[in-house]
Order: sequence, then structure tokens, then C-alpha cells
Amino acid sequence: MKEEKRVHPSDLEQSVNKSQNNPNSRRRGKSLENDILQAVWTELAEVGYTHLTMEGVAARAKTNKPSVYRRWPKKSELVIASLQKQLSERDVVIPNTGSLRNDLLDLLYNLTKTMKGIGAETLHGLMADHFGMELSTSLPLKIGAISDESDRIMMTILTNAEARGEVNLKKIKNRIISLPMDLIRYEVLTTHEPISNERVMEIVDDIFLPLVHNSL
Repeated sequence: MKEEKRVHPSDLEQSVNKSQNNPNSRRRGKSLENDILQAVWTELAEVGYTHLTMEGVAARAKTNKPSVYRRWPKKSELVIASLQKQLSERDVVIPNTGSLRNDLLDLLYNLTKTMKGIGAETLHGLMADHFGMELSTSLPLKIGAISDESDRIMMTILTNAEARGEVNLKKIKNRIISLPMDLIRYEVLTTHEPISNERVMEIVDDIFLPLVHNSL
């Protein structure tokens, strides 16, 4: 009869301790990914995009570099994934204040506040790493940078405004609908300063509203 292999208590204790000292041995799939993406967010806040490294992220997430590179081969892809996760956890509230102007101001104020939270350095760093690509392709963020998402929000705001008699949607071209978001994006790409509330009001009062009111 084959003799059953006996496990010595000390061997079992060593095995348990080894597992406890290696968090990556217990984390798999989404659990590990969430830890990595949270580590990226924290690293961005502490060291910035320029000084963020895969090694630093792996160390903070208590994992190894291959676990990071296997999922995100490039730093920019890793940062984008982290931003997507952070932003997807925030509810997008479409303003409906009873006034087109106030709806637009609320929307753009919230958008610029989110961008400030991400940081100009991060946004510019991502654009530099994706030179030659469209922002809507390289930065698919749920902050209005996606053309489909921003157009959906703007259409809802304008539909509400049309119901109040403020605009005539049939006479407003798609290029005008996307204009506020495009101008905010332009500001981000061409300046290294946070977008001020005064600049937001200029976009709404001096550029966008005259165009849509001419459609009546």
C-alpha cells in the first residue's frame, strides 16, 4: 500500500505565512486591477504624470511589474484606465435649472472642476504621449471629451431649452452643439492654466448663446 505523505505542522505554518506575505498570490482579476488603478490615481496626486512609473505603481499596489505590464503595456494606457475608473464612479448629472444659460454654466463648471482634479500636467502628458491622435480617440474620458457623450448631454440640455421656447433645435447644426465642449478642450490643450469661471462665461455668453439664439 502506498504510504500517505504526512505534512509536518511547521511546513503548513510556513506555507500559510508565505501566502500572507505575498498579497498578489491571493488577488486575481478585478480585485488586482482595482488595486493597480487606485495606486495610479494616488501616484498621480503625489508625484504627477511625468514622474509616474510602472515600478512605482506596482510597488504601491503591492504587486509585480509583469502584472501591470500584462494589462497595460504603456504608461499612458494605464493612466487612462485609472481616469476612466475614477470618472465612471461619478454620476453625471445633466442640469435642468429652467434656463439654458444656467444649465450650460453648471455643466461646464463641473467639467472644468473635474479637469482641475485630474490636473493639467496629466492631460498634457497624455496628449504628448498620443501626439497626432484625436483627443476623443486617445482620451476616452467621461468628462465630455468623448464626442458621443458630450453631444448626448448637450442634446438633452438643448431639448429642454426647446421645450421652454429658448431655441429651435432643427436650425442648430451639430458643429454648434459640440462647440462648448470643443472650446473647453481647446483651452486644455493650448494652455497650462486652469480654466477660469470667467472664461467659461465667455464661451457661453459671447460665443455659444448668440449662435443658438440666432436659430429662432
